[in-house]
Amino acid sequence: MLKPPMAPGLHWQCLPFEALSLVQLYAMLRLRQEVFAVEQSSIYLDVDGRDPGAVHLFAEQEDGRVIACCRLLAPGVKYAEASIGRVCTAHSQRGKGLGIELMQRALAVCAQRHPGQGIRISAQQYLQDFYTGFGFVQTSPAYDEDGIPHIEMLRLPPQPSGRQHVPA
Repeated sequence: MLKPPMAPGLHWQCLPFEALSLVQLYAMLRLRQEVFAVEQSSIYLDVDGRDPGAVHLFAEQEDGRVIACCRLLAPGVKYAEASIGRVCTAHSQRGKGLGIELMQRALAVCAQRHPGQGIRISAQQYLQDFYTGFGFVQTSPAYDEDGIPHIEMLRLPPQPSGRQHVPA
């Protein structure tokens, strides 16, 4: 996968919930609501109780506005594997490689925090090719989640040879 261009003026942080400032938490929740509830017209309970146990990866502009974020869950919290969820970028920032950079950083954090572990995601089905580019493979039929077609995808840990093993 191509390396995205670095966006000038962005400050990336990866913090556990308790280290987030109220302003950072508010900015992330606002972005998630803008993308998932307003833009995608999906009415669901975003604040689902998993944020306090998550590590939050996000990009802030110089003015403090969060323009990309995701949350990372340890193995055993949502799935047996580590998980990346609530992945979103601000509408105004799409097409600039920010989503690619967000996922590359999320995968690196997962590898560092949970070495040798796979990563499972619940992906919006229309983003299957995007996640396939990061080594994820579909592991479930499509299902409805909050009115949007989703699929479960798994990225296995690298094999000692450095190659990904994909189950048949």
